[in-house]
Amino acid sequence: MHISNLKNEFYQPLIGNKILLLVHYDVDAVCACKILQYLFRSDHISYTLVPVRGVEELKYAFLSFCKEVKYVLFVNCGGTIDLIDTLEPENSIVFFVLDAHRPTDVCNVYSPDQVKLLVPRSDDEKIPHPSEIFRDESDEDDDDDDESGDEGDRQDRRRQKAEEAMRKRREKRQWEENRNHVLFSYTQYSYYGRSSAVVMYELAWRMSKDTNDLLWLAIVGATEQMLLAKVDYQRYVLETGFLQSHVQRLSHHSDNQSNEDDVGNILTGVKITFGKDLQLALYRHWTVEASLRYSRYSATKLRLWTLRGESKVQELLAEIGLPLVQSRQKFTSMNMILRKEFPESMEKLGEKYNMDRIMTATFFLQYGYRGRFCAFDFVYGVLALLESRAKDKSLSTCFMEALDSLSRSNKHVLEDGIEKCKTILVSIFKQVQSLLEMRQVISAGPFLYLVLQEGTLDVQLYSSPLCLGLLAQFALEAYVGSSRSKKAASQPLIASAPLDPEKGTCLLLGIPPVADESSNNFFGKAFEQAGERISARMNMDYFDTSIIQLKTEDRPKFLDALTSLLL
Repeated sequence: MHISNLKNEFYQPLIGNKILLLVHYDVDAVCACKILQYLFRSDHISYTLVPVRGVEELKYAFLSFCKEVKYVLFVNCGGTIDLIDTLEPENSIVFFVLDAHRPTDVCNVYSPDQVKLLVPRSDDEKIPHPSEIFRDESDEDDDDDDESGDEGDRQDRRRQKAEEAMRKRREKRQWEENRNHVLFSYTQYSYYGRSSAVVMYELAWRMSKDTNDLLWLAIVGATEQMLLAKVDYQRYVLETGFLQSHVQRLSHHSDNQSNEDDVGNILTGVKITFGKDLQLALYRHWTVEASLRYSRYSATKLRLWTLRGESKVQELLAEIGLPLVQSRQKFTSMNMILRKEFPESMEKLGEKYNMDRIMTATFFLQYGYRGRFCAFDFVYGVLALLESRAKDKSLSTCFMEALDSLSRSNKHVLEDGIEKCKTILVSIFKQVQSLLEMRQVISAGPFLYLVLQEGTLDVQLYSSPLCLGLLAQFALEAYVGSSRSKKAASQPLIASAPLDPEKGTCLLLGIPPVADESSNNFFGKAFEQAGERISARMNMDYFDTSIIQLKTEDRPKFLDALTSLLL
């Protein structure tokens, strides 16, 4: 059931109760969780926080803590599965679902009391009417046979009942066929709704508890959706309009004032501004040359995996008037005049070098004299902390580090994440360069695919959906930019990498074509049907249905089945 008044129908019932907070491993969910922590702390609401990656972890976490709580809050998880059927909760437990994944499971939508969705119902979702998917089976045929009357009357009544039963079976079969068609149309594409961090910020605003810190968290959550291609650019522009209005409103309160961070430390005034910035990853924290080389946008537009692309970079830097010595030292150490002129110079030359959208709208955070960050920097830093796996570090530890990095008092944690992200971006570029040189991005007809084999350099990095997704986006854009095929831009891509060599499993995900303006992804339903065709040993445990786990030895047959299905 959708609820519209979050303050009265969601937040007020939580006060005085202990909450189980289940949060997905993504940047938007981490930002939404940080806002919730601030709100819970202000009203002394106790909670248990458990990060989850998939359905099995969600079930385990719920079973571990369900006896201690009355309310369970899901952040970017739970909305796409039938929660009542999956978790089998007691009738007294209430589920609040804040999930950007779409489409929402229809059983959650029409649950009268136990499942409450923290987003207003949208016409864009095209949720089926309940009569199309739920049928009242209480009216059964009356089997009592009236034996009164002569033999002819009894035969007539039996014939009429047989005809009536046949008619009902025919109607039921037609209704089930229509139901399957309606559900297929509804679940055919997976996509993302509004950022969960933005929804939670709006709740804080309506309760008059919003601050610049919370607004910045909402901005980071919305930026992550655009940066990882979860939503199309037009949706991002509309969201930035909403966020910009709050930036202007709060700026009047924060000028020349000191603020407390979320743990009570007095810090200098926080200032958020809206403007344009270069689509160059982490260039303020890196060198200009490295950022140009390893950013997806500039690398694919200049084709930097080729010798001609290398010469174009040198030509571009020369035309800007940026000496190589300056371009190869940290941006903050560059000549001040060159540093200030660099964004404007890049924008002027963007069209000449096929980078007409090198500038994009974004937000900036300024506190103190040296603490200036772009929203993209925060996304990259938090994402890298979520992915900073090591033998002595658990996934939950990575999650908590990512959560801590969003506090201004822990700026060093974010900076550590930014340094780790540089390593990830370098690895992705080198991997894409190798894939193109070895011609390992292969066309299967209706789609492209790439497979990272065990033993590939840094292959363990891509056992995560986040990093494999970044690689897939980079590889698809690079392939389209270098391919002579006219249909390359209209082909989606499937990427696969080893997941657990000991168990013989791999990770497999699909992304939409470059030419597709919509972010809708049809691979979730396609994967399900292809798996059923060959009885593949696969696990659809992720909340995004376009990501699956598969037995490595089943992968060739699975791709063949997918090809025949999509032709």
